[in-house]
Amino acid sequence: MNFCYGDHTIRVNMPDQTALMAEVTRRFRENEGFALATVNLDHLVKLRLEPSFRHAYAAQDLVVADGNPIVWLSRLAGRPVSLVPGSDLVLPLSRLAAAEDVPIALLGTTEAALEAAAQHIGREIPGARIVARIAPPMGFDPDSQVADDILQRVADSGARLCFVALGAPKQERLAARGRQAQPRIGFASVGAGLDFLAGNQQRAPTWVRRIAMEWVWRMLSAPRRLVPRYAKCAAILPVEAVRAIRQRPQS
Repeated sequence: MNFCYGDHTIRVNMPDQTALMAEVTRRFRENEGFALATVNLDHLVKLRLEPSFRHAYAAQDLVVADGNPIVWLSRLAGRPVSLVPGSDLVLPLSRLAAAEDVPIALLGTTEAALEAAAQHIGREIPGARIVARIAPPMGFDPDSQVADDILQRVADSGARLCFVALGAPKQERLAARGRQAQPRIGFASVGAGLDFLAGNQQRAPTWVRRIAMEWVWRMLSAPRRLVPRYAKCAAILPVEAVRAIRQRPQS
């Protein structure tokens, strides 16, 4: 499944969580880093508007479908992929890191949230080694010298997997920068994943997610912020559906 904007093509190249875990395992064992992005409809809105975001996304090694609209579009394109929410990847990737003896860094949100998330990971995965917790300052710029200093702190900690929880587009831009500066570290952009573990934000109930209505649950929880965002997402769906249909393999 491809999304083309300007000179950049964004491809969902990890069709499901099994494929993603296999590729991350290979990279851990070969001491090879990566940048992992989780594309959703809000990202597609931003990709249309922000050249720097397109550039950062094109630099991601691994891309999964984070959102049912992406899954539906992939089916229209005849290239179906499975739903792999970024916020659901923290524990599986941490479990894999523990099994491969890969140290972990947590980057983003607040110091209190990082501490709580680290405790949650430790309870769930006793073998996980969290060697760094870094909360960037307010107004953090992923293209600044401060960003370079933070990436060096991650490297100095010995971490080889770094969860980046800054929200789009900051986290993807920082992950792309980190991929170049620290090529042996895997940078996984996980949005609110660490805040969910910390208890700062609440996921929709499992039954709501199963019927693909998490977006409604989230919108009702913060309508002033999310109604305009989801309206923009809905507005691009018809065009994206046509583009997806045009990607169908020729019989």
